[in-house]
Amino acid sequence: MNLTHTDDQGRASMVDVSAKPVVAREAAARAFIELQEATLELVRENGLKKGDVFAVARIAGIQAAKQTQMLIPLCHQIALSKVAVDFDMKPDGILITTTARTLAQTGVEMEALTAASVAALTIYDMCKAVDKVMRITEISLLSKAKSEP
Repeated sequence: MNLTHTDDQGRASMVDVSAKPVVAREAAARAFIELQEATLELVRENGLKKGDVFAVARIAGIQAAKQTQMLIPLCHQIALSKVAVDFDMKPDGILITTTARTLAQTGVEMEALTAASVAALTIYDMCKAVDKVMRITEISLLSKAKSEP
């Protein structure tokens, strides 16, 4: 198994995608943040002093996806066509699902994963004053696909 981000001497290297065609690409990711029942109720009622948890976490996730190349050293700069960040309240926490789309020579899975991760971190930050046992879990890629534009 060869790593794509190393050169023939084993040094870190950005993959050259210049010969690849531009195609439509989409990736979806998720993260889960476990919260106490009382914290979930505060989120549901928009009762946290820092404001609307979902609005802030959605914007944070979108901004993070747009900055992925600044956070992950070997990621390509990608012009994103769409980033979506959605939330689903569960009995024990919040499921965050993200989607990233582009027309590019390389995929957008890192952008989708970054959006999910930062949205979860934002929820953590907004709830940390009232919930000392939160846990971010299950950050994972759900799907990635490409098709002719």
